[in-house]
Amino acid sequence: MTSTQTPQPGTVTMFSTTWCGYCRRLKTQLDAAGIGYTEVDVEQEPTAEAFVIAANGGDRTVPTVLFPDGSTATNPSLADVRARLAG
Repeated sequence: MTSTQTPQPGTVTMFSTTWCGYCRRLKTQLDAAGIGYTEVDVEQEPTAEAFVIAANGGDRTVPTVLFPDGSTATNPSLADVRARLAG
């Protein structure tokens, strides 16, 4: 699986960096909620960085979350992630 392929149903792909506090918070919340995710460090994967920039109108903002339907959200809350996965 390449870093920008859509995730399996019920899971997300989270594009992050090692130093991002918002990313750490969302990972902790996803873990506590039992929501599966694949983490991709945009500083280590150039194609992931390009995907994040394209998804955010030219900004390299993380966390950017990719959902199974191919949509994305920037810095979503846990409630947002749950709602998007349920819908």
